[in-house]
Amino acid sequence: MTDQLVVVGGGNMGAAIIGGLLSAQWIAGENLVVVEKSSSRRTFLSEQFPAVRVVERIEDASPRDVLVAVKPQDAEGVCLALGEAGARRILSVIAGIRIRHLEEWLGKEVVVVRAMPNTPALVRSGVTAISPGRFATDTDLSWAEDMLVAVGKVVRVREELLDAVTGLSGSGPAYVFLVVEALIEAGVLVGLPREVSTVLVEETLLGSARLLIESASTPEELRHSVTSPAGTTAAGLRTLEAHSVRSALIEAVVTATERSRQLGSS
Repeated sequence: MTDQLVVVGGGNMGAAIIGGLLSAQWIAGENLVVVEKSSSRRTFLSEQFPAVRVVERIEDASPRDVLVAVKPQDAEGVCLALGEAGARRILSVIAGIRIRHLEEWLGKEVVVVRAMPNTPALVRSGVTAISPGRFATDTDLSWAEDMLVAVGKVVRVREELLDAVTGLSGSGPAYVFLVVEALIEAGVLVGLPREVSTVLVEETLLGSARLLIESASTPEELRHSVTSPAGTTAAGLRTLEAHSVRSALIEAVVTATERSRQLGSS
């Protein structure tokens, strides 16, 4: 548990982390302040988290330890305001904004830890990569890690690897959802009612993920275990390989990584 935390930005990701922190008892509601400029969103947050104080301006929050979860276009103004208000330690989940920019805008040797979460954090099953800024110590990384564990797993990487994290786990849910869409349509095509196909695909995905995580086997070993020689699975896999599905997924990650680099340098 921490003594006090200010969250700037009460959108979906900010709210997901707030909910995770409160559920994990990482912080008491009365020690958490949310800064949100949208009046309708402030109303929602106040109803969702009645013990938490919700304010409109950073100046009303007395920020010291801060989670920043705003849109990239708002990052500079928010950081300038936080620096003026005396913030001392920042965990940023702002997409695409490099540490050097955050540190420049914040000034005064403010500690920065940058994080890249993915959308399953909304259901506390995400994975987040974190990277330290120039002034961050191992204690600061542990503080960020302890906070983000409330919404999933956390790994530490160098900042230059965050573009790869974005291309893989940040964009990864969209790749998975596309596969799910295709499998559901395939089930309908071979005669299943759509609702039955949807249940079969969702539960297959969930069960396969749990089997992968909970077993000691590698993905390759698990694939071999379900693939009988000359059987149905072998026939299906042969079609996937013929259509270069494996290569397409690899190329998707590479392309998304490069796009993340381009956006970060712009």
